[in-house]
Amino acid sequence: MFRYAVVRRPARSLVSGLTSSPHLGTPDYEKALRQHDDYIRALEACGLSVTVLEALEEYPDSCFVEDTAFCLPDRAVLTNPGASSRKGEVEDMERALRSFYTPDRIFRIRAPGTLEGGDILRAGGEVFVGLSDRTNQEGAIQFLNLLRDWGIPGQPVPVTGVLHLKTGLSFLEGGRLLVTEEFAEYPPFRDFEKIPVPEAEAYAANCLWVNGNVLVPAGFPGIRTALEDLGYPVLSVDTSEFRKIDGGLTCLSLRF
Repeated sequence: MFRYAVVRRPARSLVSGLTSSPHLGTPDYEKALRQHDDYIRALEACGLSVTVLEALEEYPDSCFVEDTAFCLPDRAVLTNPGASSRKGEVEDMERALRSFYTPDRIFRIRAPGTLEGGDILRAGGEVFVGLSDRTNQEGAIQFLNLLRDWGIPGQPVPVTGVLHLKTGLSFLEGGRLLVTEEFAEYPPFRDFEKIPVPEAEAYAANCLWVNGNVLVPAGFPGIRTALEDLGYPVLSVDTSEFRKIDGGLTCLSLRF
């Protein structure tokens, strides 16, 4: 169960965020703010105490706080983003996390290793780390070594065709994974029950389980129905403006 969440308000510079989907258009800043408000309310409805950090105008993608850290109840790991334009976000996140952790409980991924939180999937008692364009082998090794020291099993997973590991799958309590076709037959996930995501709703593979509830991006009725049929309470949250710069539900918060 999660107790806390950390989010960051979108900056006006959001309109210049990194994107692999320019065909979706430029984000509407005011609409993004409203969607962010709704996202915070959804987290609070799931029982979380939400800390809202100020916008960082110099970092257009800084509302995607998940990429900057990995948080457990008693310790955190600061990442080293693979996108050079995002590396400065980590220093500000370190200051924010000092409200929750003492300095000796905050760890860091060092260059030449790169790691982004969108490539870290916690699935029950195990952690999977995506090897993507943003997370390299050295970063994954550093992170997995930390986990091993803490008694947490983990393993790397190759990622091709999508930005991050969690772009294509989500973990749901009860031993289930919501998966796109790309990950459906991956050997590391053989022991999970898989809920297939149709290609037309691939964006909705990035859902967010929070304390028994599942946040689902608005506009994807097939995924919502599939989850409700399995008994999950579903909260629909519109993330259309964040989608335009490669963001989804998990990206917008740290949860611990």
